[in-house]
Formats: sequence, structure tokens, C-alpha cells
Amino acid sequence: MNRLVEYRKKCGLSQLELSRKVGVSRQTINLIENNKYNPSLKLCISICLTLGVTLNDIFWED
Repeated sequence: MNRLVEYRKKCGLSQLELSRKVGVSRQTINLIENNKYNPSLKLCISICLTLGVTLNDIFWED
């Protein structure tokens, strides 16, 4: 489970807007949000930098 949807919405971004900022398809963002795709570390870092959060904020499970 990840909190990508939560942080993406806090930033006021749609899946399409986030996907364009990080250079992937909207479908890739959707798959990550639904835990059907494990993104590369490079993509995880790009997403976090875009959203202004840490890897732990989005991808760490308590």
C-alpha cells in the first residue's frame, strides 16, 4: 500500500498532470496508486521530488 493518491491530491494534481511532470503515462500512475506496478527507484524519487515529500512519506508501510 502506498499513499500516492493522498499526496497527489494534496498537491492538487490529476494523474495526468503528475504523469506529465515525471515523464510516464497516466496509466503508470494509476497502476502505482492501485499497487499493481512497482516503480523503479528513479521514478519513485522523481514522484517524491515533484510532490515535495520523502520516499518514506509515500512508500513506507507502518
